[in-house]
Amino acid sequence: MEPQEQVIQKSKIEEVFNRQKEWSLKLRKSTAIHRISNLNKMQDWIQAHKEDIRKAVYADFKKPFPETDLSEIFVVTSEINHAIKHLGDWMKPKSVSTPLTMVGSKSNIQYEPKGAALIIAPWNFPFNLAMGPLVSALAAGCTAIVKPSEMTPHTSALIRRLVEEVFEPELVAVFEGDVEVSQMLLAMPFDHIFFTGSPSVGKIVMKAAAENLSSVTLELGGKSPAIIDRNVDIVDAATKVAWGKFLNCGQTCVAPDYVLVHEEVKDAFIEELSVQMQKMYDPKSKGIENSRDYGRIVNRKHWNRLNELFEDGTSKGAKIIFGGNSIGEENYFEPTLMSEVKEDMKVIQEEIFGPILPIISYSGIEEAIEYINLKPKPLSLYVFSNENHVPDQVLQETSAGAVVINDCVIQFLQKELPFGGVNTSGFGKAHGYFGFLAFSNEKAVMKQRIGLTASRPLYPPYGFSGKKILKALLKWF
Repeated sequence: MEPQEQVIQKSKIEEVFNRQKEWSLKLRKSTAIHRISNLNKMQDWIQAHKEDIRKAVYADFKKPFPETDLSEIFVVTSEINHAIKHLGDWMKPKSVSTPLTMVGSKSNIQYEPKGAALIIAPWNFPFNLAMGPLVSALAAGCTAIVKPSEMTPHTSALIRRLVEEVFEPELVAVFEGDVEVSQMLLAMPFDHIFFTGSPSVGKIVMKAAAENLSSVTLELGGKSPAIIDRNVDIVDAATKVAWGKFLNCGQTCVAPDYVLVHEEVKDAFIEELSVQMQKMYDPKSKGIENSRDYGRIVNRKHWNRLNELFEDGTSKGAKIIFGGNSIGEENYFEPTLMSEVKEDMKVIQEEIFGPILPIISYSGIEEAIEYINLKPKPLSLYVFSNENHVPDQVLQETSAGAVVINDCVIQFLQKELPFGGVNTSGFGKAHGYFGFLAFSNEKAVMKQRIGLTASRPLYPPYGFSGKKILKALLKWF
């Protein structure tokens, strides 16, 4: 961006931010009816332009239309419907109990909008991960500036079109562009920043937010493991792992990053996993590259990154069990299974975020748990077992943003659960009520009676009776 262009863009950002900051003060008095009206407008636009959304996402990385319907459109429309249904209850003040030491007072929690919000969205689910947080921001009564990813320009342009056709800029605005635009936005004193992306960029966002003491929700990633117990339904587990891993070509933050499989069932699991991959993406043996149900890597840069991971692994002795083919000119990377991996390989050290699945064997569940605990806390952890004690042990002895037993990835669709990571996989929660809370300030409100109160005997001077009361408080309360 040229210096003059930078000045113009910065001026536009400041103008829109100031308008939104001013409008956010008025939105403190907004009702559920007003907020639901905004959500309905958004819902109507999406329903009327589903084909446009499919085409935009396909133009960016050839995502199959049915996959777009499920992972981009449905996720957002169901989020809107859920918010519309429950928003009235979410907004109601919540009464809390009064302890004996506060007799005579009443307390409640009121939910006020945080104010002006910034949403920085990633490229892997470009529509879903921009619009989902926007639903939560609007439900909470916030204004929002959305920064979609420059890596998916067709979808970013569509998001801007949606916002400009549905909302006034003082409520919602979109700024497209690269890292320079993100830096300009992050310099502004937003009341809340919602970022989805990599841990490395998350650190940059958090540092920028600290300058203005902006609160943040960081939806990051990490290496999410899948544990395959020896007592397991092999076909069921292999089918679910194949779908969860290779959905969106593995470019999913909650996809299994690697598999820990019990040594007694390793060969059977790998064989069935290969069978299921073939069924899903090449049932007529015409080559997965010709499948209409398998998309592409978002761009050549990320294809090169995956190819480096692949070549690093194979050069150090990793064995390719399935796949391994790729076409750089098409950003095509075949679903790939890799075994005999070692700790010095990049596929073990780095988040893969693509269609390469390392498979590691273990001899006992304690070994698998130790392996997971030696790495940063994952966004998701998957356990496949016919036994109850194995998932219970994993739940007790590991830490993760979410744990799913006998399935994977589907937790993203469960609106009644908080979605988010822990430590390096992120913090703060999203979706449904938890997304509403992310953009809300839980304001403590306490009303005291006039006159004699339970705390009045504790005012100075601290005579004999006051000291006796304090002694009782320390002993009994």
